[in-house]
Amino acid sequence: MAKRDYYEILGVSKSATAEEIKKAYRKLAIQFHPDKNPDNPEAEEKFKEAAEAYEVLSNQEKRQRYDQFGHQGVTGNGGFGGGGMNMEDIFSQFGDIFGGGGGFGSFFGGGGGGGRRTKKGTNLRVKLKLNLAEVANGVEKKIKVKRHVVAAGVTFKSCSACQGTGQIKKVVNTMLGQMVSSSTCGVCGGSGQIVDKKPAEADARGLVVKEEVISINIPGGVAEGMQLSMSGKGNEIPGGIAGDLLIVIEEIEDQVLQRDGNNVIYDLYVSFVDAALGSSIEVPTIDGKVKIKIDAGTQSGKMLRLKGKGIKDINGYSKGDQLIMVNVWTPTQLSKEERTTLENLRESENFKPDPGKSEKTFFDKMKEFF
Repeated sequence: MAKRDYYEILGVSKSATAEEIKKAYRKLAIQFHPDKNPDNPEAEEKFKEAAEAYEVLSNQEKRQRYDQFGHQGVTGNGGFGGGGMNMEDIFSQFGDIFGGGGGFGSFFGGGGGGGRRTKKGTNLRVKLKLNLAEVANGVEKKIKVKRHVVAAGVTFKSCSACQGTGQIKKVVNTMLGQMVSSSTCGVCGGSGQIVDKKPAEADARGLVVKEEVISINIPGGVAEGMQLSMSGKGNEIPGGIAGDLLIVIEEIEDQVLQRDGNNVIYDLYVSFVDAALGSSIEVPTIDGKVKIKIDAGTQSGKMLRLKGKGIKDINGYSKGDQLIMVNVWTPTQLSKEERTTLENLRESENFKPDPGKSEKTFFDKMKEFF
């Protein structure tokens, strides 16, 4: 079944502000919250659907990728990824959407949403430089990452301050009756656990810094500034789940080929003789050199197209082309014999410009290109 548009799910326009998006999500979260809809699978799915839409549209980078590439730009490489989303992810990431430390639980006064939520470790961010061939076709990269992990041999015990719930509840008497509010336990940080025994090299939280070699599969078609995500490869947290590893793509500028979306542009310079008589010339592409034919009488500014020699689409449906812009090179220095030969040809009818109606103007070529 096709995914619904995220803007449609939240009921906002594509030009909606961050505050409008947050307000729309808050309204849906209240409407379909599990505490208000116990044993209602349909409401739970709508709750998850709204959370997934908010997770993308509330993040400026992910929203830009979604606007450009649709669901393919944000699923699989980042975000909840659809089926991988669970209620703990939602509560841990968006529990404070109503403000304060109580999250959904304090808003509804306890119940299924008021217990200890699974905490998530912090994310790690790395920059990964890729050349044009790697960007075009995809590549597997191995990188070294230092992250906090729970030390071997460390043991934990239940936090006595919150009795292992991770939350401190307060009851306040008001004219409307008793109101219960909850906040994150300051002793255990909301995990419900504190360190019992730990090795000497571990810190007060029972964590050590570990260097790992992580293999990353980069899909073809990524672009400068695009962010990919590897779930669970960030910093760990006692009693919780590990954060994510965020990979920010940096493109290394190619000295020969220029990227334009999924197309690749190459400036080819040919001599006056090759343009007039025709020739077979070798040109570089992303996948190596190929020979192309220059027809006799080729004019400067002519565009040649190598179908499918560009960059793979991020959605995996097609590949761009390589566009070759032909530039006829005019010599700047001539020998006496060369000058004499050209002077003898100056008055030849074949050497006089005669574009005619069949010859396309620069603007025609640009319209054809786009």
